[in-house]
Amino acid sequence: MRAPVLGLCLLAAMTAAPAIAQVLEFEQLDGWHDDTHAEALVAFLRTCDLIDAPDWRPICAVAEATAQDDLSARSFFELFFKPVMIGAPPALFTGYFEPELDGSPVRTPRYAYPIYRRPPELANGVAYHTRASIDGGAIAGRGLELAWLDDPIDVYFLQIQGSGRIRMTDGNVIRVGYAGANGQPYRSIGQEMVRRGSHRMDQVSAQEIRVWVRRNPAAGRELMHTNPSYVFFRKIGDLAADQGPIGAMGRSITTLRSVAIDPAFTPLGAPIWIEKDGREPLRRLMMAQDTGGAIKGMQRADIFYGTGAKAGDAAGTVKDPGRMILLLPIDRAYALLPEG
Repeated sequence: MRAPVLGLCLLAAMTAAPAIAQVLEFEQLDGWHDDTHAEALVAFLRTCDLIDAPDWRPICAVAEATAQDDLSARSFFELFFKPVMIGAPPALFTGYFEPELDGSPVRTPRYAYPIYRRPPELANGVAYHTRASIDGGAIAGRGLELAWLDDPIDVYFLQIQGSGRIRMTDGNVIRVGYAGANGQPYRSIGQEMVRRGSHRMDQVSAQEIRVWVRRNPAAGRELMHTNPSYVFFRKIGDLAADQGPIGAMGRSITTLRSVAIDPAFTPLGAPIWIEKDGREPLRRLMMAQDTGGAIKGMQRADIFYGTGAKAGDAAGTVKDPGRMILLLPIDRAYALLPEG
């Protein structure tokens, strides 16, 4: 996922008062007492030390000393936080995952579609070559190719997910993560399919997009080029195989405990209570540890479903309503309310 400047995002989200804020009680959270709070505490501790706001430091110190059983963990969250609903439901929940793909360290007739390292001349916030231009060879032949994949739609979705594992033809497995983007706006190709009339919104999913692009390679390539945004990668060499990919806070994220959010409204590192409806409902405490170019708004979250094809199948069909509730330090929560 897209990695913003951590300090600026924390300050912006944690000091600006949103337009709509409602302080709740924990008894108003559907399923709160049924969650495994010890797991949530472990996920919280993974990035808590990166939240450098003064009112979070003592909370993180107590979290470190809290016993990792469900009763102690739940008591910790209830003692130091207040649930705050920012914005008005329904929320929009989607899912993402870490793909596992086949690739090659060199170009071959089968493996002909590159993923690129970040070009040295790329400047943050400055528009660079578009997707169509890069796919047309604008930066080819400069030694920026990190790996070669056998399907252009795999390249595209690897960029959407922001990280992945690639099984190379030489037997090695490399992990790649976000290294930057080309400064062009993100446009949803699913929404473009709806706009063109080929699909209804309820028909669009990651799986359907894959199938359609593979059946219509020329039209599929043109469709992907309607999204000018392009992501560059880096190798991640010091991440254990059992750890999740690196999120926007620079730490490994956790399956079904980490979410990508809009840092304009939700502080990175904060606990988020998720009430996702739909075919597979979720009532779960998760952590705002990632961001994404398509994740915009107050009631918006992308849930991390894990690694591999099974996780991809689960994540790819998620487009569900519900509500998301932010857990904030008590003084900060009440400071969001209008005077009087």
